Amino acid sequence: MSNIELSASIVLYHNDPKQIQKVIESFFQTSHNVSLYLVDNSKDNSLQTLAQLDERIEYIFNDANLGYGAGHNIALKKAIHADIAYHVILNPDLVFDGKEVIDRLYMYMQENRDVANIMPRILYPDGSNQYLAKLLPTPFDWIVRRFLPSSWTQKMTQKFELRYTGYDKIMNVPFLSGCFMFLRVDALKDVGLFDDNIFMYMEDVDLNRRLHQNYKTLYYPDVSVFHEYARGSHTNYKLLRISIQSSIYYFNKWGWFFDKQRDDMNRKILQETHYYG
Repeated sequence: MSNIELSASIVLYHNDPKQIQKVIESFFQTSHNVSLYLVDNSKDNSLQTLAQLDERIEYIFNDANLGYGAGHNIALKKAIHADIAYHVILNPDLVFDGKEVIDRLYMYMQENRDVANIMPRILYPDGSNQYLAKLLPTPFDWIVRRFLPSSWTQKMTQKFELRYTGYDKIMNVPFLSGCFMFLRVDALKDVGLFDDNIFMYMEDVDLNRRLHQNYKTLYYPDVSVFHEYARGSHTNYKLLRISIQSSIYYFNKWGWFFDKQRDDMNRKILQETHYYG
């Protein structure tokens, strides 16, 4: 048995080292015995110097850019091999109070064995909510919300992102953002890891959906993290192309306009949160 209580991973790609240091310092504030994997998809290993910040860091350099989910899978396999109970997926652009966030989420997972993934409240740097607890997307949701002006899609967004709930209560949600995922490793052994075929953008939808089939996947607003969210696929053509490819793969896998499981999961959370739109 490993004496590590939980591990975490950050996938790197030519990031600002000062920004990564903030995430590392945030995570290590926890009172638990932890380890951290830095999985580097960059073209060079210049970020290896980050491993010198703490002896609990393991730096892993990949010869090629494997993508977000596949990069985290390297660390998740190590967590499984080490028999670690929980693993935290961290974006490179997070800042939080690790003592508050990690410790409280750990305690909640210990007391609620039916929870496979838990995501705290995600805030912009100015303290406003990021609405990252969502319904499972339909092709119509994806196309309309991505390519039409936001002023035209306000009602759809209120529903899809569950904004009408006020984001002030615990919710069992089928789609939670991959920017911060506190995962039960035993549940991953059951349903599998990130789908390596999804390079970026839909890997979190796919994994959370598979977890949601058999476990609770919770939005937990009692603790919060700050996330410097940048919607790169809306301004960068290469990232837009990757997003489109990932979405096509996802809908080919789960169903385009006929997806009973999606409909059932979405209907359930809308009923539980008393949506009357």
